[in-house]
Amino acid sequence: AAPAGPDADPDVRAMKKPAEPAPVAGLTRTQMKNAEIIVRTGRGMGVPRRGLVIAVATAMQESNLYNLASGVIPESQRHPHQGLGWDHDSVGLFQQRSSSGWGPVDRLMDPEFATRQFLGALERVPGWQQMRLTDAAQAVQVSAYPDHYAKHEWRANEVVDAILPTER
Repeated sequence: AAPAGPDADPDVRAMKKPAEPAPVAGLTRTQMKNAEIIVRTGRGMGVPRRGLVIAVATAMQESNLYNLASGVIPESQRHPHQGLGWDHDSVGLFQQRSSSGWGPVDRLMDPEFATRQFLGALERVPGWQQMRLTDAAQAVQVSAYPDHYAKHEWRANEVVDAILPTER
């Protein structure tokens, strides 16, 4: 007789959503979900693990891994968000600016779109794979505080390891 129960039916198994990784590195569940969006979007783009770590560390620095609307851009506040930021017209996980060519505000408020924008720009930086994390992030973000990304590297590695445990 065939085994009974949901695990016996391959169609039911295929429908199961992968388990969400527990928060690590002092993150909240919301921050961890945002990190997971970054990692899964990057994986879908074929970005290597190093790029995923750079992206997560960058979002840690830019938004503390929260999808922030802008206090000065009312349009951004009409989209799902997890708080307000006040840095010019910066929005989203990576604090990207529509006025700087990152894309329309409504799209930048979508964590997957914002991640694709960041990682696409990262992949256009010559030699990014060999750069220090903070230099690679700075090449994309052009921050007033270029060395601040480095402090997030160990946490970003821990987060990526939790999301992609088989690739340590």
